[in-house]
Amino acid sequence: MKVLAMQGRFHFYEGYRLDEVTFPIRVMKELGIDSVIVTNAAGSVNPSFEPGDLMLITDHINNAGVNPLIGTNDSKYGVRFPDLSNAYSEELQLLAKDAAKKIQVDLKEGVYVWNSGPSYETPAEIRMMHKLGGDAVGMSTVPEVIVARHASMDVVGISCITNMAAGILNQPLSHEEVIETTEKARETFLLFVKELVQLIAEN
Repeated sequence: MKVLAMQGRFHFYEGYRLDEVTFPIRVMKELGIDSVIVTNAAGSVNPSFEPGDLMLITDHINNAGVNPLIGTNDSKYGVRFPDLSNAYSEELQLLAKDAAKKIQVDLKEGVYVWNSGPSYETPAEIRMMHKLGGDAVGMSTVPEVIVARHASMDVVGISCITNMAAGILNQPLSHEEVIETTEKARETFLLFVKELVQLIAEN
């Protein structure tokens, strides 16, 4: 099996249009890729999570108020109104759980909330997200998932919990903390993704 890996991504908050943010997904589809592993760094809305945890994304909430499919629909890519009832493949989620067991990682599960950024959320916004069912929050991923599902690609998503979101702990948020936690979780994250890719190839 051939694997295509991206080094980083484009973010909406950097000023890119959503068609630019999601363009790599369109390229992957044209290259014949049918399964996508999306990853991100996220703040924890769920107080039971800890920095360094990996979370399997079971669903998402688009809290950014925009959608990458707005505009003229090209039917060669997908239908006008794609169904997101199963945005994250149940089959791939099971493989992700198997991969976590194999490398003995305590894989959390939860709902990812997408905000546009680049400012971090307020404590009031975090309380709202928690009440709405969110477990982690970040500034990416959801546009790519929407476009992948529009193109009938199977998706599995993993968040690396890098910090507790605003108001959960009595301390300010910083990008430095995010980077530091990401580096600490790097080896485990890489091992997990490699195991998941192997399981997808075998199935």
